[in-house]
Amino acid sequence: MRFLGAALDLTERKHTEQALRQSQTELQLIINAMPILISYVDREERFRLNNAAYLDWYGLTPQELFGKTIHEVLGDENYSMRAHYVAEALAGRPCSFSIDTPHRDGSIRNALMNYLPRHGPDGAVNGFYIFVIDETERKETEEALRNLNETLEERVIARTQQLAEANQRLQNEMFERERAEDALRHAQKMEAVGQLTGGIAHDFNNMLTGIIGSLDLMQRYIADGRTAEIGRFTEAAVSSANRAAALTHRLLAFSRRQSLDRKPLNANELIHSLEDLLSRTKGDHIELKLQLADDVWSVSTDVSQLENALLNLVINARDAMPDGGRLLIETANVYLDGSDSTLLEAVKAGDYMMIAVSDNGTGMTSSVLAKAFDPFFTTKPIGQGTGLGLSMIYGFAQQSGGHVSLDSLPGQGTCVRLYLPRLHLGAPQDTLLPVTGDAPSAIAGETVVLVEDDPAVRMLVLDLLNELGYHAHEAEDARAALPLLESDLRVDLLVTDVGLPGMNGRQLAEIARQYRPNLKVLFMTGYAEKAAERQGFLEEGMDMVAKPFSIDLLANKIRTMIGQPE
Repeated sequence: MRFLGAALDLTERKHTEQALRQSQTELQLIINAMPILISYVDREERFRLNNAAYLDWYGLTPQELFGKTIHEVLGDENYSMRAHYVAEALAGRPCSFSIDTPHRDGSIRNALMNYLPRHGPDGAVNGFYIFVIDETERKETEEALRNLNETLEERVIARTQQLAEANQRLQNEMFERERAEDALRHAQKMEAVGQLTGGIAHDFNNMLTGIIGSLDLMQRYIADGRTAEIGRFTEAAVSSANRAAALTHRLLAFSRRQSLDRKPLNANELIHSLEDLLSRTKGDHIELKLQLADDVWSVSTDVSQLENALLNLVINARDAMPDGGRLLIETANVYLDGSDSTLLEAVKAGDYMMIAVSDNGTGMTSSVLAKAFDPFFTTKPIGQGTGLGLSMIYGFAQQSGGHVSLDSLPGQGTCVRLYLPRLHLGAPQDTLLPVTGDAPSAIAGETVVLVEDDPAVRMLVLDLLNELGYHAHEAEDARAALPLLESDLRVDLLVTDVGLPGMNGRQLAEIARQYRPNLKVLFMTGYAEKAAERQGFLEEGMDMVAKPFSIDLLANKIRTMIGQPE
């Protein structure tokens, strides 16, 4: 029985040992399959268990690594970097750290190491497990990403710098282009100003010569007692002065600063009334034909300015047909939608009344056509044209809210079309200009307050008022005039210049009407930007006369205003 029991114990022990070996084999297989390095060292720091990854790291066989100490495998330098953590693990304290460690291929790789103490049945530490994760690739990836980010930032900075430099170059180019364009515009402006001032100087010098020379000779003849001979010099001085006045009106028309006296007008009636004048102007060698539309739309415009525009166009057409030809004046109702490229400026879409003046004369080249509306530009010989005709028409049309177009071909003729906005309210009224016959005298007691800062003009108008029998009170500015207007003095009419120093004439009239609500006011103006559009400047009981004016025209205007019922 004793031997039977012993045999059974031996068999059981063999089974146990076999099971243990099988478990060890399976454990080894498992840890060998792990992608991390696994090892176990005892208290003497000798390797007792290693997986395949651990052996492969150092390039050793299980027999070569088993039983060796950490120090023997790593060497002095590498072991010294781990000594602290080894001591911690043997003291029973788990630790984790990242360290560079040698690889069998000779490279230094980065590893995340974990030391996990192993306790025996009695609780004492009998060694520790080593778990190593190769983080070299992760570190390299992180480094690559970091480098990529850094180089990306550098590339972005470089690209941004390139863009900034390109933008700066573009700005510099734009600045240089703008400077060049400014220089070109300045040169063109100075050329236009030079042409303008040269034309003005030429024409005014001629006119002033006629005026100054005539006055000088008149003084000499009067001093010599030869008064009977001064009549022709008087006529010469007046003629030159009137030409100078006409030139200033044309300049104001070109600059759109003339004072327009707008009234409802039927263009057909105006053209018929001018037919005799236009026929005499064109000459017998030119055929005049009128082609006027039925029921042409009414317009609101300055009659005298429109007459001057038509007369200038007929003169231009006549000069373009020295050997004769055909002159056609047309009217028509048209609608402009803003798409007409022949017009010089943007068009406000709407209904317009058109007046066209066409000839079959010499026509214009493209270079002449481009400058046709420039002030003082003319193709006529010196002394035969001021070059203000078309520019005056252009300014008049623009100030009237209309437009001008010009078509011309060399050898085929020219057509100028003047467009004026349609008047929708009211029917055309009589558009006769003020009577300029003999100056009417005042009725007893009528009183006029005259405000004018120019001594010569003030003396002239004051002398006229006195000669016509008005009681006249003068003032050189608004400050001197206010006491007269605020007093109990009878005042039938205030005659004032618009462009007074300090308070202007329009402001003076407003204050005066606070004391005298029905006061009638006649404004005199040589040039006042705000007075250029009468409809926005004048109120009921107000009127305007443009300088220079004739004595008869001023006298009739004064008589007409005072005679109007309040």
